[in-house]
Amino acid sequence: MWFDLVLAVALIVLYVAFWAWHSQGAGKLTQAEIDRYLAMIEKLPLPEKGVQTFIARLRPWAEADDGKPVYMFNLIHFFPQLQPFPGAPEFKGTPEQANTRYEKSLIWLWLSHASYPTFIGAPQGNNLTNIQPERTWGNMTVVRYPNRRTFLKLISHPAYAPVAPYKFIAVDLDLVPVSKGMIVPDLRLLVCGVFVIAFLLLGWIRAALLG
Repeated sequence: MWFDLVLAVALIVLYVAFWAWHSQGAGKLTQAEIDRYLAMIEKLPLPEKGVQTFIARLRPWAEADDGKPVYMFNLIHFFPQLQPFPGAPEFKGTPEQANTRYEKSLIWLWLSHASYPTFIGAPQGNNLTNIQPERTWGNMTVVRYPNRRTFLKLISHPAYAPVAPYKFIAVDLDLVPVSKGMIVPDLRLLVCGVFVIAFLLLGWIRAALLG
């Protein structure tokens, strides 16, 4: 009896802690926050023209903040060879290897900001409908962020600056923020979960009736 109660309380506390982590940064961005984050992002060691274009597009998106989760859709085109720029680190490897280094270095930053990839995949072939026939995609990734504040906070974090160049010497990137819609999990997992819940529920009802 006491064990069940303590276990239940412990699990509730753990879930509340998880909920708080997963929902961090709640609330809409203020203008002061936007200005502060963008001023830091502007100093990232990236191609100057690219940073200015990024800031110009980032500001209206941040100012239209709705406080809701963001799914950042990354369409990645690998350069044929590395494209160094002033201030970029020297790297001996392929564009794919440089991008892999970027993603591995980013893992703890993602997790500390309650952010994580929800989908990573490589294309099976070229575009089937030829929407952009001149473009070939090397990777597609969707990363979930709790909100726009968390995204800005992450890319303005001091630990992000040394990591970012490894991506931008390696890839040309389409970065599209998407609002949360319907997410359908793997149906095998969904059906398995339903069966497990049904089994436990029926066991509890049977024990209650027999007890």
